[in-house]
Amino acid sequence: MSDDDDGRRHSRADEPEIVRDPEAVARREVDNGLRQFDHVVELVKEWVEPERTFKLRPSMIQALHRTALDGLSTFAGNWRPAGVAIKQSKHVPPGAHLVAQLVEEMCDYVNDNWNGKPAAHLSAYVLWRLNWIHPFSDGNGRTSRAVSYLILCIKSGNVLPGDNTVPAQIKANMAPYYDALERADERWEQGKLDISDVEELVSATLATQLADYHRKATGNTVPTSTMQTGSES
Repeated sequence: MSDDDDGRRHSRADEPEIVRDPEAVARREVDNGLRQFDHVVELVKEWVEPERTFKLRPSMIQALHRTALDGLSTFAGNWRPAGVAIKQSKHVPPGAHLVAQLVEEMCDYVNDNWNGKPAAHLSAYVLWRLNWIHPFSDGNGRTSRAVSYLILCIKSGNVLPGDNTVPAQIKANMAPYYDALERADERWEQGKLDISDVEELVSATLATQLADYHRKATGNTVPTSTMQTGSES
């Protein structure tokens, strides 16, 4: 079972299987997940250098997807070649012929607003918009969370401290994440860009990540009270 395949908002196009054994698939996904996170960290360290000006590029997104789906999909690192449906979601992703343009426009939004919008907003925007475009045949959730965290870290100026990261928290409790995405989808259908629920999710999980780091760094054994992101799914 992939990390996106929990019954909600999961999509997958028909394609030849590279690995058939479920246990081997699970091991590969875990290994790829660790490699993808390391890839994010490498990119953050590369782009927070003072002399560099960050620009989000479609090639970065494709590279992170390639890492996540390496050895699991023949489409790793490539935009989906056909339409795709998302289980248990009203949202119908745009046609495959529109994917490249829409991803470029998403990158333009981030780059054009880099100095005018806070990190949580840009991170939340990517988290929602990349899921909305659904540019890949599989692994859209993994890649959206990775790119969103990349933006959050680079915009904040460094690799954020703490082991209980924003992507890890979302993965551990997917229900609030799906609900926030769906509310943003609904508002977009009404002609409004309103990702406030996604921003609240990013803000709350970031607060938890930093509070956990502070607790471990100070030796305080009493958990710091933080905003709750929802019940366990």
